[in-house]
Amino acid sequence: MSTPAPEFATRRREELFDGMVDLFLSEGFAHLTLDEIAARLRCSKSTLYTLADSKAHLVRSATVHFFRRAVADIEVRTAGVTGAREGIISFLEAIGATLAPASDQFMADLDAFAPAREIYEQNTRMAADRVRGMIDAGVADGDFRGVNAAFAADLVATMLTRIQQRGVRASTGLDDASAYRELAALLTSGLRK
Repeated sequence: MSTPAPEFATRRREELFDGMVDLFLSEGFAHLTLDEIAARLRCSKSTLYTLADSKAHLVRSATVHFFRRAVADIEVRTAGVTGAREGIISFLEAIGATLAPASDQFMADLDAFAPAREIYEQNTRMAADRVRGMIDAGVADGDFRGVNAAFAADLVATMLTRIQQRGVRASTGLDDASAYRELAALLTSGLRK
């Protein structure tokens, strides 16, 4: 019996995680059993166990995979953007576009499952740090008035979390993509000299 070539195994692993992420984004994950996930991905349950040793670990790993994929997508969407204002707008709009496929059920499940929520929160902190860096650069270049960039980054992180938890949608009726655009417009307008 031969073992699969490493590149095939890696490609198959990526395909399974991509399929799992798409399934979870569409339907959420809390209600799915391992048997249902395996059936939907057209693989065996033992194949899933090669990816993780439990459903909890599988969901966490799929969440990590989703955010790696999202970061790569955001990088592509923001490549070549210059200037702090344009960078912030492009970055926040890219986050909105990347998260657009996430169903309400996925976001609710993500918020309710601590290991997945921690991954989201970690990515939110990284996004806020990136915005902070763009604000600092904009202030240094004279594009923005002098502001407390840490406060602005904290505001961004808070709003990203409220958008994720659907608080913004509930209080304003804005979908996520619109909320990210509004946040970008409000933030960059408030930073203008």
